[in-house]
Amino acid sequence: MEPTADSRAADAQAFLADLEDAMAPAVPTSHRDDTLPSEFTIGSTPPVPQPGARRPPMSQKATDASVLMLSAGVASVPIGGMASLVVYTLGHVDPTTLAIAAVAPASLALPILALCRLAGRARQVVEAAPPVVHHHYAGPVDQRTVTATARGLVARSRGEIKG
Repeated sequence: MEPTADSRAADAQAFLADLEDAMAPAVPTSHRDDTLPSEFTIGSTPPVPQPGARRPPMSQKATDASVLMLSAGVASVPIGGMASLVVYTLGHVDPTTLAIAAVAPASLALPILALCRLAGRARQVVEAAPPVVHHHYAGPVDQRTVTATARGLVARSRGEIKG
């Protein structure tokens, strides 16, 4: 049985009604009460997690750190893209040229690192050396040795000056 023009028009009307129902605006997911005076909206009350919120309430310092981490993550995308481009390009390079290009940074970096390490060791040697101390005395100096002897369970100390 072949559909008639009236049944096709009814099917089209039903389809359009279903489409309009699907495209109808959704139920709002949030509500703001603007009837409260502004003095009630300011204060030291901590933030309260809202249902369906994307992020939990955080302090300003935590929010700043979160934004910084997200920005760093986005900033790493161009670096990764450039690294991918370099790796893709290196796939079409002659192996000898690639080996020379890979060794060149190391051949430049090794002497620089060796000099840095030598300078660090020299600084450690200078810091570890005992300082030179000069004592200048203006009066008579007594340089006698004092010996103390303490023996036994109950010790008796007697300082003796030998000179």
